[in-house]
This record gives sequence, structure tokens and C-alpha cells, in this order.
Amino acid sequence: MSNIKLLERTLPVAPLKIVAMESCKELGEKVNDYIVSFRENTICEVNSSSPLYVNYESSNYLVNCSCPRFGSGEGKGILKETIRGTDLFIMTDVCNYSLTYTLNGRVNHMSPDDHFQDLKRIISAATGKARRINVIMPFLYESRQHKRTKRESLDCAIALEELNAMGVSNIITFDAHDPRVQNAIPLSGFDSFNPPYQFMKALFHAVPDLKADKEHLMIISPDEGAMHRAVYFSNVLGVDMGMFYKRRDYSTVINGKNPIVAHEFLGDDVEGKDVIIIDDMISSGESMLDVAKQLKDFNVARVFVCTTFGLFTEGFDKFDEYYEKGYIDRVVTTNLTYLPPIVDEKPYFVKADMSKFLALIIDSLNHDTTIGAVLNPTDKIHSLLEKRLGKV
Repeated sequence: MSNIKLLERTLPVAPLKIVAMESCKELGEKVNDYIVSFRENTICEVNSSSPLYVNYESSNYLVNCSCPRFGSGEGKGILKETIRGTDLFIMTDVCNYSLTYTLNGRVNHMSPDDHFQDLKRIISAATGKARRINVIMPFLYESRQHKRTKRESLDCAIALEELNAMGVSNIITFDAHDPRVQNAIPLSGFDSFNPPYQFMKALFHAVPDLKADKEHLMIISPDEGAMHRAVYFSNVLGVDMGMFYKRRDYSTVINGKNPIVAHEFLGDDVEGKDVIIIDDMISSGESMLDVAKQLKDFNVARVFVCTTFGLFTEGFDKFDEYYEKGYIDRVVTTNLTYLPPIVDEKPYFVKADMSKFLALIIDSLNHDTTIGAVLNPTDKIHSLLEKRLGKV
């Protein structure tokens, strides 16, 4: 049974309200539009005159809110309408560096720490009046600092415990760097979703002649950490996979990490095949581009890069250069984090829209229905492949 059919047979936990923080405003508006559309169709199938469906159908589920700041840089969260008794979903993008605030006359760009503080301010402004509070944080705050190897802070675990202590019932994230961070809050809801279906859909649309079979395609993991993604992707598509592992200089620390000395490849022959490099994020893109260049040295046909989060912390110059040299053919990333407008001008850039997927997750959780089908996109990918084969 499809998720939409399940929603038609169940009642919501409480009236739905969505807080799209300033950092996540555009994505939040798209999600709201999809939910409005879902419910317009659903309400036709049920007895809409029933008092159980009061406030169910609305033209807008977004809450009017803001996080203004004083001249000193201190801030506060304000909810400009009641959220009493609602099932509140708060969406935030901790990687949106485009937002600024004034600190003693100087302009500061907001960091992940600033966004996380604003999230807590909005939760505090709800003052416990919501029926349930759910946080949607696509890029999990401090998720790259998820384990301790020496005398280090455990920032991600502390952040999750903070949200739990503030009364957050569910935390929804995407492609968590290491999902085991949920062990910090074992009795609370924590879901990490992955976008492989959206990757394939976007790739098929952007590259009409892409053939997803064993003779023409191979999945590549750029390092050991991305292995589980590559294994799943290759199994679902029925193609082979390969892996690079990083040799690092552990005697040196540059920009908070040990520099990579070389990438070594493990896997079958890739000559003449298209390859998809899959990972959770592009930060500077240095290691991803190095892997793409090495694959081209192995005489692969085309290189497609798929990552959930495109942070591009050092800009696009290197990506432009590698595209012009033919080392990369497409870079696919989602709209779950901020992307500068310039990406729309890049001939190699493909955006995988996640707004409908997010809307379905929110609507399912609001109805307390199973999200098993949402968590596991295998059937959707197989259906996409069958449609693709039918067109070829």
C-alpha cells in the first residue's frame, strides 16, 4: 500500500505546523506546497465535515517566526502565532553561510553554531505548548565530529542530548556521517534518510543515454567511510563497485585534518565504463576531484559525482577546471543545504530536488504511519529502472 493511501486511512497526531527557519526558507516553502497538495487530494476521500478533520486542510502550514538580534550579536526567537497543541516540525539548515547579522557594526556570516543556537531559541519560544516537537536538520550539526580518537570534544552527541533535554521527540536528518551518533539518545526518535532514488532520477533526466547495467556502469566509493553507500547502490542497480582508500600523513595536521598523501584503488577493471562516485558530502572537493582524475587515468568513459550535501567550501574554480579538462561530467547534489545561485550557471551541475520526499516524511510522521517504505527506496529505484528500460 502506498504512503498516500495509508495517510487517507489514519488521523494526524495533532494539527500540523511547520517552522522553516530563515536558513531553510526556500526548501520549507516547497515542502509546504507539496503537503497542501497531498491534503487537498486526501480530504476528498474522507468525511471532511467530521470535527476530527478541523484544521486538517490548510493553504499554509508554515509558522510566522523570526530570530532577530541585538547590536551586540545576541539574539532571540519569536513565534508570531500560536502553536499550542500542534505537531511542530522545525526545519533548519546549519550550513547556510549566506545569512548575516551585525555584531558591533561589523557584518558576520552565520556559522553552524549560530544556526544551532537559533534552533534552540525557537524551541524555547514554543515554551512546551506544542503537542510534539520534531527537528528536521538535513545536515546533522557537528556530525563530522562524531567520535573521539584522543582528547577531543564529542560535539554531535552533546548537541543531540541538548535537543532531547529540550523536549524534541524526533530528529530527522539525511545521510548522517555516522548514524551511530543516535546512541547518544537511544530512547528518542532519530531517522537518517538517504537520497539514492533522487540521485538516479536526476541523473537519468540529465544524462539520457546513461545505461545502468553491469557492462556500462560501475559504482565507486571514494574512501572507506562511503563503502556502505556504494554497496547499497551497486546491489540495487545490479552493477559492480570499486573503492579508493586514503593514505594520510598522520604526523601532520592541516586545517584540522591529516593531509591525504594518495588515493589507492581496489576493484575490477573500469576501462570504458561510466562511473558514479557516491559520498555524503563535497566539502572542499579536493579528494573527490583527485579520485575523478585517477579514474580518468584508468580510461573510464564518464565520471558522475553524487553527494547529498554540496558545501563547496573552496568555491567552484577547481570543479570548473576539471570539467573543462574532462575529468568530471556531472556533479549531482541535493537542495537540502544552501547552494549559491551560481550553481545554476554550471553546465555540469545537477540538482536533485528533495522537497517532495521531505513533505512525504513530514506527512507520514504527522499521521504516525510507517515510514519503512520511505526509508527503503529500493522498490522505487527498481521501478525507475524498469521505466528506463521500457524507453530504451
